[in-house]
Amino acid sequence: MPHALDAQAVRNWCRLSLAALGQAREEIDAINVYPVPDGDTGTNLYLTVESATQQVEALFADRPARPARPAAATQADDAEDPDDAARPSTGSALRALAHGALLGARGNSGVILSQLLRGIAASVADGPADADALRTALRRAAEAGYEAVARPVEGTMLTVAAAAADGVVHLPADCGLDTVAEGAYEAARAALALTPSQLDVLGRAGVVDAGGRGLVAVLGALADAVSGQSPMGPLALGMRPAVDPVAAHAAHAAHAALAADQHLQATPPVGVVGGPAYEVIYLLDAVDGKLPALRARLDALGESLVVVGGDGLWNVHVHVDDPGAAVEAGIEAGRPHRLRITHFASAAASASALGAVGATGAQAGELGDQRAVVSVVQGEGLAELCRGCGATVLHADPDHAPSSAELAGAIRLTRAREVVLLLNDAELRAAAGAAADQLRDEGVRVAVIPTRSPVQGLAALAVHEPGRRFDEDVVAMTSAAGATRYAELALAEGESWTMAGVCQAGDVLGLIDGDVAVIGSASTTAATAAVVLDRMLAAGGEMVTLILGDGTDAALADELVAHVRRSNPVVDTVVYRGGQGSSPLVIGVE
Repeated sequence: MPHALDAQAVRNWCRLSLAALGQAREEIDAINVYPVPDGDTGTNLYLTVESATQQVEALFADRPARPARPAAATQADDAEDPDDAARPSTGSALRALAHGALLGARGNSGVILSQLLRGIAASVADGPADADALRTALRRAAEAGYEAVARPVEGTMLTVAAAAADGVVHLPADCGLDTVAEGAYEAARAALALTPSQLDVLGRAGVVDAGGRGLVAVLGALADAVSGQSPMGPLALGMRPAVDPVAAHAAHAAHAALAADQHLQATPPVGVVGGPAYEVIYLLDAVDGKLPALRARLDALGESLVVVGGDGLWNVHVHVDDPGAAVEAGIEAGRPHRLRITHFASAAASASALGAVGATGAQAGELGDQRAVVSVVQGEGLAELCRGCGATVLHADPDHAPSSAELAGAIRLTRAREVVLLLNDAELRAAAGAAADQLRDEGVRVAVIPTRSPVQGLAALAVHEPGRRFDEDVVAMTSAAGATRYAELALAEGESWTMAGVCQAGDVLGLIDGDVAVIGSASTTAATAAVVLDRMLAAGGEMVTLILGDGTDAALADELVAHVRRSNPVVDTVVYRGGQGSSPLVIGVE
């Protein structure tokens, strides 16, 4: 029986896409040369998908997921379960995905991606999300993307989207949804490798299209999601290859040969040399009838015009020399809001100046000369510990990781020009990188220390010295964090394969440096923690830190302190009541 794309698969698609773009963000930024070489395509795509993910997660927070149902299920089957009406459907999940992307779209690539997602949502919202529906959705997405761009250019993410749709046309009629999704991903990869031969600026730079690279990551995430891959599964989505190296080499060779004989028949790049000075983006409340005149006026004003959306809400993106005129055009059409204007030269100069300040250690600027540390923690006990060490605290919810916007907001509140960001969670690295890139353009220097546990964050804070040069302080804090091994106890939510064997729901898992090392039962929690401690101290250590989670009995700490005294009498042990909800016990060994 064929698989169907259900609401939970859409949720997993969001999470996997965000993880993939987080891993590839810096790589995509680095190859961003078209239409403007401002090095932010990866960040813009990440922020766009982050917004989409937040909308989908909000939908699930209100209603539980509808159980997976085969594509052959009928309306009568649906009627058998009266609770289905209260659960997210595939259509509602896809609409939330598209709406979130529309609201949070950043840059040229993010705006186009939001329209591609809108095309998918519009195509499958009222029908069964099976293999045929996905074929149709991919075609509609590509068409929607081309329709949104005033002057489409080949060799971009539009080309990759069209190739994904073309690549599944000739698959067997009876193939499954997972086969179609995988076929779209492979076709997109092949098309991405050819983009340097289609767009001269890419060929000269020796790179593939940055927006297309991001789209391949999203399509890879879709293939993983419909095949049942979980965001917490054993496969690293970021390891999916974006470009076939052999195909890429062949494409570059063909491009070089063609360029030697004739000029490429590709549209000249815009906004690279002598292009418009400003990027203008805004959301627009306007009736559909106002859009043709708006598009015509903005197209006459500038370049890289993309207008996406529908049903009265639009996202407008354009590069112009007169940002005021672009905004006035929006006012004439409706109500612009969430306006963002970027001066390309100023943004580049800000980043360059910030790098120069970092090299010289100079301090100046409107934000003041002070330095700040922002620490992301769960639990009021941990928050008080960090505040006592001079840090600004950003509270994290066990069920909701802070977004890049929330991280950036916490940093802005410090009003500091130099900020050290302690994540205390490996899952926040991508969001932190995106936040740091946004703040760099505002003249704020952010050093992200990728602490994976609050014990590493506390170790870093212990050696923080504001009087040192910024770089020296960051090195000292990073070294202290890296010298601290970390472990934690967690409860298994279901049956799963781990590095230590098979666990069942309710088992107590002992994780060392992020990997499951011990599996115990709820009745042997202290014994499990003791085994974890023994394994950590076998490699040496001078101090053990125990942080008790919300609701954890203090007797557990007493047993472990006594155990350390018996087995390692020269090792000191300190205990804190952290109050974190994600783990009953966090362990650090320095």
